[in-house]
This record gives sequence, structure tokens and C-alpha cells, in this order.
Amino acid sequence: MAGPDLIRTVLYTMNNLLQQQKYKAALAVVKGFRNGAVYGAKIRAPHALVMTFLFRSGSLKDKLRAILKATYTHSRNLACFVFTYKGLQALQQKIQGKSLQSHSFLAACVGGWLVFGDNNNINSQINMYLLSRILFALSRLAVEKGFIPAPKQDPFPLFATLVWGIVLWLFEYYPHTLQPSLQSSMNYLYHDSNVWHDISDFLVYNKPRTAGSQK
Repeated sequence: MAGPDLIRTVLYTMNNLLQQQKYKAALAVVKGFRNGAVYGAKIRAPHALVMTFLFRSGSLKDKLRAILKATYTHSRNLACFVFTYKGLQALQQKIQGKSLQSHSFLAACVGGWLVFGDNNNINSQINMYLLSRILFALSRLAVEKGFIPAPKQDPFPLFATLVWGIVLWLFEYYPHTLQPSLQSSMNYLYHDSNVWHDISDFLVYNKPRTAGSQK
């Protein structure tokens, strides 16, 4: 009977602690770490699974190891960033007695430098993803604040035209400047489709199956 009673006591104590307002800032940092870890794993695992089995060669063990490594790295980095960002934000607010816009910017800058400043494939993908989002957001903000006039027509068709024109020009003539995963995707779409030997690698497979894979 001691076991269930002990569990109930522990749960009551923890729930009581979670309701204490004086600990809210610190607890929010801890939950932010938890949410960062979970969200990082949820969005990286399926992406890594698809990209690895589509484009990566090697044994099943090697592929699973690559998936787990990518998922762990993304999950860890996002958790550490959220922890750092929320912790520094709470610290600045406590020191100055109020919340300022600069707190968010400075806390994120420090977290970005510490966590996402390491130049690796995972961080590169995340940083480039965010760059595209903030360019859109800053454009909208510039219009909202009156720094630039609102467009009379939807600028999205022009945006799409330039994006696809530039990326394919870079891919065809300067592919080394593009991220490896983007190069792999574009090779599959635009270069692998130039090569076939018979109906099997024209419609069924992308490349001829080797003798070993047919066994």
C-alpha cells in the first residue's frame, strides 16, 4: 500500500508546486525545454525518414542510425534554444522590472549564436527555413509601418518567378552553392530524368537495379 500512497503524495506535491506563481517563470523555461524536444523530434523524424530512404545509400542499420542522429540533433538543439531564450528573457524582465521588445531580440540572438551557430546540415536547414519566413514577415511589416507603399497588385507571382528562375540557374551552373539536400532533390528531378535504359528504369525505378538488389 505504501507504493500507491507515495505516488499520490508525490503527484500532489508536484501539482501544488506547479500552481505556485512565484515559480512560474522558471517552470515555463523547463516546459519550454520539453516542448522544444518534442516538437523537434516530431518534425525531424518523418522528414529524416523520407529523405534518408529516398536519397541515402547504405545498409538499413546505417539509414536508421542517420535518422536517429538527425532527429536527436534537431530535438536537442530546439530544446536548448527554447531553454536559453526563455531563461534569458525571464532574467532580463526580472532585472528591469518589465518586458521590452529588446529582451526578445537579445535573448534570441544569444540562443541563436550558442545553439544554431554551429554550421551543420540540421542548423543550416533550420536557419534557412527561418530566413525565408522572416523576409516575408519583414516585407509585410514594412508595408504595415508605411516604410514602403502597399503593392497595387499581388506580388506573389513575381516572387515565384524569381525564386524558381534563380534556384534552377544556380542548380544548373553553380550547384556547389546549394545545400546538399537541395542538390539531391534537384538531381533526382532534373538530371536523373535524363537517363534510362529500358522500361524498368523509365517508369518503375529511377535507376537500374543491380544484380545484388534483384536477389
